[in-house]
Amino acid sequence: MKILKYMAGCVLAAGVALTAIAAQAAEPIRIGEINSYSRLPAFLDPYKKGWELALEEVNAAGGIKGRPLEIIDRDDGGKPGNAVTIAEDMISKEKVTLLTGTFLSNIGLAVTDFAKQNKVFFLAAEPLADAIVWKSGNRYTFRLRPSTTMQAAMLAKEAAKTGAKKWATVAPNYAYGKEAVAAFKKELTKLVPDAEFVEEQWPTVFKIDAGPVVRAVEAAKPDGIFNVTFGGDLAQFVREGNLRGTFENRTVVSLLSGEPEYLEPLKGEAPRGWIVTGYPQGAVETPEHKAFFDAYMKKWGEAPKLGSIVGYNVIASLAALLNKADAYDTETLVDTMKGLEVMSPSGKFVFRAQDHQSTMGAWVGKTDVKDGAGVMVDWFYADGADYQPSDEDVKAMRPAD
Repeated sequence: MKILKYMAGCVLAAGVALTAIAAQAAEPIRIGEINSYSRLPAFLDPYKKGWELALEEVNAAGGIKGRPLEIIDRDDGGKPGNAVTIAEDMISKEKVTLLTGTFLSNIGLAVTDFAKQNKVFFLAAEPLADAIVWKSGNRYTFRLRPSTTMQAAMLAKEAAKTGAKKWATVAPNYAYGKEAVAAFKKELTKLVPDAEFVEEQWPTVFKIDAGPVVRAVEAAKPDGIFNVTFGGDLAQFVREGNLRGTFENRTVVSLLSGEPEYLEPLKGEAPRGWIVTGYPQGAVETPEHKAFFDAYMKKWGEAPKLGSIVGYNVIASLAALLNKADAYDTETLVDTMKGLEVMSPSGKFVFRAQDHQSTMGAWVGKTDVKDGAGVMVDWFYADGADYQPSDEDVKAMRPAD
């Protein structure tokens, strides 16, 4: 009888334990996603559609070790202070496992510092500032997109082939723009030692006065123009330059301007022959990309943009991390992320252990107009692994963890 009671007690205890385990298994893994949705809808609406598609696919396949993945997303309004406050709330109140997101470099840097100070895992999705993983790099921050220097190096390699020697630069006056110009100068002069930079224009981001900028560039009579403006600033710069014939018979090299987010609003006014980084959409025919493209079209009824790829790759990266990790405490996640390989619509990439930068690459090509719309032509995919700083340079730039 005592044995039966003991066995019954064991069964009851086991049942309670199994119930607790099942409940724990079903508890979602929460990821906090912070971004400037209201400030930059042209890029961030497709970005959100990309991560929503990836999230749906992860959960349809059983989630992460039987647990659903949940994204808690918040809008920072394009303000670093808001982003930090949101990050604090997500950790303390929402109980997220890790943080991701951000677009503008100043906001990415603010959350990078928050991650360092609070020992919170942070995957910077979109900001390009080199400092995020180098000068301001820390143990807890990783970055997905190819950095400013990486993309500038891709463009400098193509610019060197054009024969242009005298250059003007136009870039927004904040961290991203300054780093882009410095990186392009550095990389181009390695390849073209007698290249010179005869004019620099630094419009305030999202507040360009394109007329004076274009007139200053013309007055310098450059052979080539390196442009870093984007969004509405890019549209104004292109329209003013087209009106004045500024781009005719000149090499123009432009960061990000081949992205559909920025080409589509220009329609038939899109520039022709600019050397750009961007995304050629349905022209990419690798099996991984075609599967993504078709699924995106089916879900959203429209072609993906570069933001869609980035959003999808964020979730692909974090799902790979969470599936591989033995535990979900911050230190284990950080250690697991180092050297992590990820398969994605843009191909395989790795998060480097030495600086936490991914080797995700970028498409490089030229702009053109077809059927009244801006497109990328003559493009190729530049593997990010080929445009990384040396280990020695990383040690010199990056603080010790």
